[in-house]
Amino acid sequence: MSLSFVIGTEPDKWLHRFDDRTQHGGIHSAASHDPVTQLLEGSVDIALVRLPDSRIDGSADLHVVRLYQESMGIALPKEHTLTLLDKLSDADLEGEICNYRIGEALELDIDELRSALQVVAANVGYAIAPRPLIKAMSGKLIEHRDFTSPTHVGQTSIALAWKKDRDAEDIQDFVGIAKGRKPNSSRQSGEKKLSAREKSLAKQQRREADRKAKGQRPKAGRKTKPRGRR
Repeated sequence: MSLSFVIGTEPDKWLHRFDDRTQHGGIHSAASHDPVTQLLEGSVDIALVRLPDSRIDGSADLHVVRLYQESMGIALPKEHTLTLLDKLSDADLEGEICNYRIGEALELDIDELRSALQVVAANVGYAIAPRPLIKAMSGKLIEHRDFTSPTHVGQTSIALAWKKDRDAEDIQDFVGIAKGRKPNSSRQSGEKKLSAREKSLAKQQRREADRKAKGQRPKAGRKTKPRGRR
């Protein structure tokens, strides 16, 4: 199975869990600024995408599962006085130069954002975009902070998308893992089978973890009192 994930996301933990828990084999994955194109062209089986995206919204050919929302962020020159704040709003930006600001439709122009960040790195102005994306695209000369302006900027979201005609157990298992499904879920079809020894060790580990959580010591063997002389 192959996965293309949008810049600003980190699916490594899901990839490791998929490899550990299932027998489908590993996932070939790579970061991309445009995983949607790769998905629609059929060069990958599943894509981790940023929404909204007009190519995905309302598509009758795709399954889409939303995973989480991204916080909005602002990119600033490293030495800017506004970096002393943990969170900024429009009121803090009066008199500052805006190099890029995601629009009300929340669709990103990656090329414009990249150019804007280069200007910010040159100690001029700011850029507003999803904070995880700013973090991934920024160099050492840029600082990023949370940006809040509910009347002007909404939130982007991250989702998994795949073609309906490619739907299969491997994709369903990966989606379940990304949504937080536990290893012992009955819905996980390709789960790895444990040997009797592995099951015994796992049981011992669970018992030991329970003891530690309750502050109990392992039970010692029964001691017998010495018998007195007759």
